[in-house]
Amino acid sequence: MVILGMSVVWLIAFIVFLVLEAITAGAVVSVWFSLGALAAMAAAKCELQFVTQFTIFVVTSLALLILTKPFVKKIRPKSEATNLDAIIGMIGIVTEDIDNIVEKGSLKVDGKLWSARSIDDTVIEKDIRVKIVSIKGVKAFVERA
Repeated sequence: MVILGMSVVWLIAFIVFLVLEAITAGAVVSVWFSLGALAAMAAAKCELQFVTQFTIFVVTSLALLILTKPFVKKIRPKSEATNLDAIIGMIGIVTEDIDNIVEKGSLKVDGKLWSARSIDDTVIEKDIRVKIVSIKGVKAFVERA
């Protein structure tokens, strides 16, 4: 039975981390570990002990992670607002009086009807323009625009 040399083990780790990176479609989650595996493979080629190889892997991976994280945050695509997040800050029109005491009220914003509540418990009459401040559950919390 042939025992694999540590340089081959580190090469396999390098390939596995690259495959994981490819699977995550550029999310930049394991590239640091693949480079750490390359550094550990170089240590194995120099016939250093496994503990030293592993230490080089961990230190290199963490150093690259810490040093490149700010750069990665800049190049990573920004997440797009969901339907909920997208209406926060928009102006809508009250379609049914908003009255928190009787738990009723609705507004139309971006062509859609939403249940609505006032953020300060004031009654807001129909046809008044309001600004969406937050969303909780299926209700938009608003203030007069």
